[in-house]
Amino acid sequence: MMLYYLVPIVLLLLLIAASIRILPEYRRGVVFFLGRFQGVKGPGLFIIIPVIQKMQVVDLRLVTLDVPEQDVISQDNVTVRVNAVLYFRVVDPEKAIIQVEHFATATSQLAQTTLRSVLGKHDLDEMLSERDRLNDDIQEILDVQTESWGIKVVNVEIKHVDLDESMIRAIARQAEAERERRAKVIHAEGELQASQKLLEAANVMSANPAALQLRYLQTMSDMSAKNASTIVFPLPLDVMEAFRAMRGEHATPPTDDPAAPERQRP
Repeated sequence: MMLYYLVPIVLLLLLIAASIRILPEYRRGVVFFLGRFQGVKGPGLFIIIPVIQKMQVVDLRLVTLDVPEQDVISQDNVTVRVNAVLYFRVVDPEKAIIQVEHFATATSQLAQTTLRSVLGKHDLDEMLSERDRLNDDIQEILDVQTESWGIKVVNVEIKHVDLDESMIRAIARQAEAERERRAKVIHAEGELQASQKLLEAANVMSANPAALQLRYLQTMSDMSAKNASTIVFPLPLDVMEAFRAMRGEHATPPTDDPAAPERQRP
């Protein structure tokens, strides 16, 4: 007699154990009753009737998805290999289960095609220097397209933009030429500024003979401090005129007769 009561009790306990479900805070259960959507359960303890009800569990935590490397042809016809990382989370478990099959795989495929499409509209320099703007563009496009799946794309980051060896050498030559151009421009600007300062100094000295004389004395002092075998003494023109006046070698004014010889004072 006890056996007849024991079997139903054991079956009832097994049924209750199979019906009890416990989900943590970061998970939800999408429940179907005879194939129809019934509701979203969790978190906590609840009961699912076996066979009649079925449940699919969805994780609501942030998912990190590595987008595989993609061959991208830029707008200036340069082939590069680009990979990225995608951060997304499920915000609507019902849509994530009903609207799309394997939402993670669908999001990964959509990210690959969007990556090629967006980067193909830009040239190589923009890919290398404006990653933040490209990340925002890709994230906005993915967020709009995955909204109907109950998925929120939080962020997209381009990890690597790989070039072949020929392009790396070409970019290196271009960078070297750019550095040489900048060096020549800076040198030319320095020469221009120096010439302007020299012109200002010459104007000051020409307006003040005392300053010119001081500069002459400073130059003589600098030359005397050097061990040079040859010393050149620059003489101003007024000193030469003084010597000529002492010798009486003053030029006579020109005459009307071109054949007339020069006359000198006795």
